[in-house]
Formats: sequence, structure tokens, C-alpha cells
Amino acid sequence: MSQILVDRRDRVAVLTVHDPDRRNALNLALATELAEAVRACEADEGTGAIVVTGTPPAFCAGADLTALGEARERGLRDIYAGFLGVANCSLPTVAAVNGAAVGAGLNLALACDVRLAGARAKFDARFLQLGIHPGGGMTWMLQRIVGPQQAAAMTLFSQVHDAQAALRAGLVLDVVDDVVEQAVQLAAKAADAPRDLVIATKRTMRATAAADAHADAVELEIRPQLESIDSPAFAERLAALRRRISSN
Repeated sequence: MSQILVDRRDRVAVLTVHDPDRRNALNLALATELAEAVRACEADEGTGAIVVTGTPPAFCAGADLTALGEARERGLRDIYAGFLGVANCSLPTVAAVNGAAVGAGLNLALACDVRLAGARAKFDARFLQLGIHPGGGMTWMLQRIVGPQQAAAMTLFSQVHDAQAALRAGLVLDVVDDVVEQAVQLAAKAADAPRDLVIATKRTMRATAAADAHADAVELEIRPQLESIDSPAFAERLAALRRRISSN
């Protein structure tokens, strides 16, 4: 039985972590299937963006603790592969956090480019409470997204954020009623742009995030910008814009 449900909505793929009896906890099989689903979306020219969510009532309640205890290094790395596949995805990704995102489930939400929270969302690092050191790059992702103080509060002091607290902390972009539908609508805006251009832009954003100066960012952007100006997609869209202007 598949633990990752794939629902294609035009050019947006909705990947749902589906193991509600265990509150969508990550184990090796689920993590492997998630990574494979992400790779399939990347290979599909008809997919322009991805939404990641969980079957209610949870988003993802962390890693299966039995599997985690038995994993050791190789097993841990294999479990990490699921959310790292999302983190390394070349396509834009949106987390539709519709319930608790705990431990490795928080990692899965952090791995996405943007997070939207539903009213029932909860963000809980919980590693130290379980006697486990954080893993999978959680401390790096969380500090980059919310800053060192908020990251310390969540990681060291076990502060749990509900949807509104997560919004105030900058952990999520917005709190919405129908979080999956709103995530699909947001993802569709990226999916409607030329696919190669979106992939190149996301790649450049990763590179400029580590740039030391404005001038370095200009140099990183200039080559792909020139390539986009020479692309058929730009020519088509420019021609369409000129037609609209001339018809007014």
C-alpha cells in the first residue's frame, strides 16, 4: 500500500504523506517512497511545482521512534533522504501544514521553500524532550528561516508554535482556512511560469543566499538572465504582451 499519495492538479503535484494510523510518522519505506515521488515530479515535464502535506489529523508526527532507535548511521541517512529529497528538489515546493509537524516532520516542513499553516498546525522540534540530538540539518534550516533566537527557543527550550505563533515567528508565510487548496493556488503561480526558468531561478536563489556582496549576486544572475532573454518562452510572452497592449 502506497504511503505517498500523488494528486496532480494541472501542473502542481500534491504529495500527501499517508499513514494516518501512525500520524504519518517517517520510517524507511515512507521516506524512500517520498524521495522517489519527488524525483518522479522532477523528471515529469508536466509538473512545475510540488505541494507536500499529510493525511489528517497530522502533517507528520516525526520519525518512527522504533525505526529511529534501530537505525544507526546508515538507517538515519536513509530516513533523512525523504525530506532531503524535498530540500534538494529543483522545483518550487510548498508545505501545506494541516496538523502537527513534529521532529522529523518539522524537518519536512522546513525543507520546503514556503510553508502555509492551517488552523490546526503545530510546530514542535521535540528532539531534546525525547533524549535525541536534532538531525537531518534541522538546526541549520530552522536558524536560517526564523533566526537564532527563535530557533533556540524551539530547539533548546522546547517552545511549541501553533499556527499564529508560527506566523509571527516568520516560520510560515500565512495562516489559511483550506491550507491544501491555498497551497495549490500558490504553487500554481510558479508552475505557470516557464519550467526551465523557474528551475534556474531557484538554483540562483540558492547561490545568491551565500553571496557576500550585491555585486556577487549581479554576476550570479547575469548569465541565466541572458539565457532567458534568448529563450522561445520569453519571445512568446513578449509577443503576447505586445498584442495585448496594441489591442487596448
